[in-house]
Amino acid sequence: MAFSSRRGGWAHSLLPSSNSKSKIPRKGRKRTFIKDFFLANFFIIGLSLSIIFLLFVTFRYGVPKPLAFKSTNSRLPKFRKSVPRKPISPKVAAASGAAVDITTKDLYDKIEFLDKDGGPWKQGWVVNYKGDEWDSEKLKIFVVPHSHNDPGWKLTVEEYYDRQSRHILDTIVETLSKDVRRKFIWEEMSYLERWWRDASSTKKESFINLVQNGQLEIVGGGWVMNDEANSHYFAIIEQITEGNMWLNETIGVVPKNSWAIDPFGYSPTMAYLLRRMGFENMLIQRTHYELKKELSWNKNLEYIWRQSWDAEETTDIFVHMMPFYSYDIPHTCGPEPAICCQFDFARMRGFMYELCPWGEHPVETNQENVQARALKLLDQYKKKSTLYRTNTLLVPLGDDFRYISIDEAEAQFRNYQLLFDYINSNPSLNAEAKFGTLEDYFHTLRDEADRINYSRPGEIGSGQVGGFPSLSGDFFTYADRQLDYWSGYYVSRPFFKAVDRVLEQTLRASEMLIALLLANCHRAQCEKLPTGFAYKLTAARRNLALFQHHDGVTGTAKDHVVEDYGTRMHMSLQDLQIFMSKAIEVLLGIRQEKSDQTPAQLEPAQVRSKYDIQPTHRVINPPEGSAQSVVLFNPLEQTRNEVVMVVVNRPDVTVLASNWTCVKSQVSPELQHDKSKIFTGRHRLHWRASVPAMGLETYYIAVGFVGCEKAKPAKLKFATKSNHLPCPAPYSCSKLEGDTAEIQNRHQTLTIDVKLGLLQKISHKDGLQSVVGEEIGMYSSWGSGAYLFKPTGDAQPIIKGAGQLVISEGPLMQEVFSYPKTTMEKTPISHSTRIYNGEKNSIQEFLVEKEYHVELIGQDFNDKELIVRYKTDIDNSRIFYSDLNGFQMSRRETYDKIPLQGNYYPMPSLAFMQGPNGHRFSVHTRQSLGAASLKNGWLEIMLDRRLVRDDDRGLGQGVMDNRPMNVVFHILAESNISSTSNPVSNPLPFHPSLLSHSVGAHLNYPFHGFIAKKPQESTVQQPSRYFSPLASPLPCDLHIVTFKVPRPSKYSQQLPEGSRFVLMLHRRKWDSSYCRKGRSQCSSIADEPVNLFSMFKGIAVLNARATSLNLLHENTEMLGYNEQVGETAQEGPVLISPMEIQAYKLELRP
Repeated sequence: MAFSSRRGGWAHSLLPSSNSKSKIPRKGRKRTFIKDFFLANFFIIGLSLSIIFLLFVTFRYGVPKPLAFKSTNSRLPKFRKSVPRKPISPKVAAASGAAVDITTKDLYDKIEFLDKDGGPWKQGWVVNYKGDEWDSEKLKIFVVPHSHNDPGWKLTVEEYYDRQSRHILDTIVETLSKDVRRKFIWEEMSYLERWWRDASSTKKESFINLVQNGQLEIVGGGWVMNDEANSHYFAIIEQITEGNMWLNETIGVVPKNSWAIDPFGYSPTMAYLLRRMGFENMLIQRTHYELKKELSWNKNLEYIWRQSWDAEETTDIFVHMMPFYSYDIPHTCGPEPAICCQFDFARMRGFMYELCPWGEHPVETNQENVQARALKLLDQYKKKSTLYRTNTLLVPLGDDFRYISIDEAEAQFRNYQLLFDYINSNPSLNAEAKFGTLEDYFHTLRDEADRINYSRPGEIGSGQVGGFPSLSGDFFTYADRQLDYWSGYYVSRPFFKAVDRVLEQTLRASEMLIALLLANCHRAQCEKLPTGFAYKLTAARRNLALFQHHDGVTGTAKDHVVEDYGTRMHMSLQDLQIFMSKAIEVLLGIRQEKSDQTPAQLEPAQVRSKYDIQPTHRVINPPEGSAQSVVLFNPLEQTRNEVVMVVVNRPDVTVLASNWTCVKSQVSPELQHDKSKIFTGRHRLHWRASVPAMGLETYYIAVGFVGCEKAKPAKLKFATKSNHLPCPAPYSCSKLEGDTAEIQNRHQTLTIDVKLGLLQKISHKDGLQSVVGEEIGMYSSWGSGAYLFKPTGDAQPIIKGAGQLVISEGPLMQEVFSYPKTTMEKTPISHSTRIYNGEKNSIQEFLVEKEYHVELIGQDFNDKELIVRYKTDIDNSRIFYSDLNGFQMSRRETYDKIPLQGNYYPMPSLAFMQGPNGHRFSVHTRQSLGAASLKNGWLEIMLDRRLVRDDDRGLGQGVMDNRPMNVVFHILAESNISSTSNPVSNPLPFHPSLLSHSVGAHLNYPFHGFIAKKPQESTVQQPSRYFSPLASPLPCDLHIVTFKVPRPSKYSQQLPEGSRFVLMLHRRKWDSSYCRKGRSQCSSIADEPVNLFSMFKGIAVLNARATSLNLLHENTEMLGYNEQVGETAQEGPVLISPMEIQAYKLELRP
C-alpha cells in the first residue's frame, strides 16, 4: 500500500481559508405549493429515491463483493479513479490509440535542435519573474536530500558498499534521528539489503522508525534503478519485484513514488509497469536537453504519461521531469548553476568534493550573511518555479554517493535549516521552505491541483489528476549537450547483453519447473528439491536484477566491474542448469530420490566453461549399439514443432522418438570462424522435434540401431579462391559455379551473392520478392565511448570478396556459411544464412536465420564500430519501428536536423520497416542492440564496438574488452492480406503480426536441451518419457510472462489459502492486416476468456486472485485495471485486453 503516511503541517497551514461563503445567484420564481410540498416531505422523497437507486444498482450489477485487499500500511492513500470523458468503443480505441496533448513525435517535429546559448542556463534562456506570482498561493519548496548509489560502475557493488554505501546509510540514520525536520529518500534495495545484514538491531529499529514517521522514504524500491533502453520487461518486473517484496517483508512498506534520475533516456514501458504495480508518481531526469527546453517553455515538465494504445486512460501515471542538465546540486536549485553550486555545502573547503568550477564557493551560513544568502537562494527557487504550473516546488539535494560522513550531512542540514528559518519567518517573501520526501512533494502538489485549476483551454489532460497535459511516447535518444547523443550504450559490451537474456530465459524456465514440481507434489518428500534450491534461486534473481542497473546491461562500467557482473550471471546460470537437470528427471520419473543430494543424470546441451566465453555444444558420442537420450523442455505456452540441432562426433547416427519410432534427420559438418580450418571435424545433427506447451519430450541419438534410416548427409558446395578446402567424410562436395547461388524450402528461395557471400534477395512462393541487399560495414569513430556514439562519417563496406563459402543442402536445413575477405588483414566477422524445412506451416519455415560470429579483437579494430545493413526495396521514407523492452513498438523517424548518432535507437528484440504497399521487413534479435534507418529502405543494426577513448562521462576508460560472440537474427519478409496504414501519415506505432510475435518468442525462449551423461543399450527399450502439464495450449497471442512460486523457501510454512503460486499473463497486440493465423500452426487467439481453473492437466486450481505486477496489491482498481479483472479471476475465466499484463495468485494441488 501507500508507503509514506501523509503527514500534516503544510497541507493545513498553506491552504487558503474556506470560510467565505460562495455567492450563488438566485433561482427564478417557483410555484409555492411545490416548494412547500418538497420541504415538508424532503426526508421521505430522499429515502424513496435512495431505495429505487439501490434496487436498480443491485439488479444491474449484482450484489457487490467485498474487496479482498490487505494493506501493508495502516493509512490508505487517496486513489483517483481514471474516468474517460468520452466513452470509446473498443474498435475505435484500437484504431485510434490514445488521445493526448503532447507526443514525443510532435516535439521532435517542432523543435529545430539549434542548441542556442541561453546564458547562465546554457540550454535554456534567461529566466525572470514579475514577483506577484505567489501573492495568492504561497511558494511551497520541498528540498529533498538524496544520495545516488550505483550498484556497480567504477567499483563493483561490493567495493562501493564497503567504501561508501554502508557509511551513507549509517549517516542517514544518525543525522535524521537528531531532528524530526530532516528528511531523506533512498532508492536501491541491493545496498539496503546488504546493509541490513550488517546493521545492529538498534540501527534497524531507528531506520524503521524514520520510515514510519515520514522522515525517510523508500522511492522506487527496486533492487536497482534499472536501465530503460536495453532491459527486457521480464527483467524489469523481476528487479522491481525482488526489491519491493524484500522491502515489504523486512520493513513493512511498499513504495508508491518512482525516482529515476540516472537512466539514459526513458521508456513508456516503465510507466506502464509502475502503474500496474500501484505506483502513483514518477520522477525522471535524463531527457534530451532540447525537449527539456521546449517542455519548460510551455510549463509542461509535469504531465500524465499515457500509453500510445490506451484510449481509456487506464495507464495514466503522473510524471515530474527535472528541467536542467544534471541531478547534482549545481543543476537542481534553479537555472543558474554558478549560484546553485554555492549552496552545495559539501563543497566547502575541508571536504573531499571538488570546489565549484564557476569560481564562487559555498560558505558557512551565519546570522550576518543569512539574509543575503537566503534571498539569493530563494531567487533561484522562484525562477525554477516559473517553469512549472503549480506553486509547489521540488528541489533535490544530493549527488553520487553523497552524505558519506556525519560532518558532510550536518553541513547540508545545518546550513539549509538556517536558510529555511529565515525564509519562513518573513511572510512578505510568500514562500515556505522545508526538507521533504517525494511523497511530501507529490501529496502537496496534488492537493494544490485539486484546489486550483491549472488546465489549459482545450487540454485533454487526465481524469486522474487535473491541471496537467497528457503525453505519450518515449525519450530516446538522449543528448545531454551539443551533438553528444547517448546511442553507443545500446551496443556496448554486446557479449554480456546476450548473457543477460540467456540468464532471463533460464531463470524463467527454472521458475516454471519449480512451480510444476510443487504443484504436482503429493507429499513433503518431493518439496525438498525445489525448497532446497531456494537460496540459489534468490541469488539468481538478484544477479539478474543487479545487471539491470543503468551501468550494468548498458555496458558502461569499468572492466573489472563488468567481470564481476559476468561472473555473478555465469555462476547463477550454472546453478539454474544443474537444478533444471534434476527437476526434469523428477518430472519424467527418472529420479526417484527427490532431493538435491544425488548428482544429475542429465547435463545441459550447451556448456559455458567461463563467464566470458561463448557456450559450446556438448558433443554426443554414443558407442556402437547404444543410444543417448536428449530431453527438450519447451518454456512456451504453445506446442512447438521445430527443427532442432545437437552436435555429434560421428555422422552415422539415427534419431528415435520417446516411443522408439524412427525420426527423419540430417547431418552436416560443424563450421567455425577459423580461416585455416573451417570444419571442426564434428557434425551437426538436425531433426524435427515436437514438444508440448511447458512440457518435456525425450529423443534418442542411437548408433547401430536396426530398422531406422540413418541421418541423411547434407550435400556441400564450395566457392573459394584457394583450393585447400578438403571435402569432409561422408559428404559429397561440388564446386559452386556462377555469380549467385540459391537455397530454398517450400515457402521461400534465398539468393546469395557468391562473390561477397551476402544475402541478396528473398523470393516467396506466393510471388512476393524482397530485395535484402545485405552489407557489412564499419564506422570509424574517434569521439565514441561507452556511452556516446560519435562517428566520423558514414559506415564503409568492409567485404572485399567471399573468401571461403560453403553451402550445405539437406532435407531439414539449408545453410550458406561465409568467411569473407575484408579490407582488414584479420577478418572480424563470419556468418551463416539458414532456412528450415519443418512441419508444414511451422513458424521456422517462414523465417531466415542469420548468425554473425563477431571478433572485434586487436588493434586493427580500435575506434571501429561494426554494423550490418539491409538495403531493401521497401519504400519506408526512413521510418522504422523498434521495440521498447520487448513489450511494445515505437515509431522511429530519421531527421536531417539531428546528426546520424541521434537517429540511432534501442532495439532490444525487434525492428521492422514497412512500405505504403504493406510489404514489411522485420529483424528479430535475441539480445539488445542499436538500429537506424538512415536512407530509404535501409535498416542497419550495430553488432559491436571497440573504442580506445573515454567519452568524458565519468567512466574514465574506453571499451576494449571485446569477446568473440555470436549474434542471431530471425528475418521475416511479409506482405499484407488487407489494407494497412501508411507509416508516413500514421504517427502511431504499428504492431508486429501474429507470426512475427511467434518468431520473436521462439528466438527469445528457445528449447532447453539436456543430454544423458551415460548412453544406454539401444536394444533395451525405455518407457516413453514425456511431460505435458497444460490441458491445452494457450491462445497464440497469450504469453506466460512468469509462472512461479515467489518464496519457495517458505512454501511449507505458508497456508495453502495464501495462494503460493503466481501466474503472469501478457496479451500481445498484433496487426490484423497480416495473416490472422500467422501462416503457422496457430489454433486460437485470446478473444475468448481463458479459464484459470481448467488450465492445467492433473493439477487443481483451488483459488485465483488478481494482484499487482509486483505481487503486493490486490485492489485491482487502484492499479488501473477495469473492475472486472479482480472479479473474474475469482470465478476462473479471465479475458485480457491486448497489450495488458495481468498477474494472478493461485493455489494449486495435484
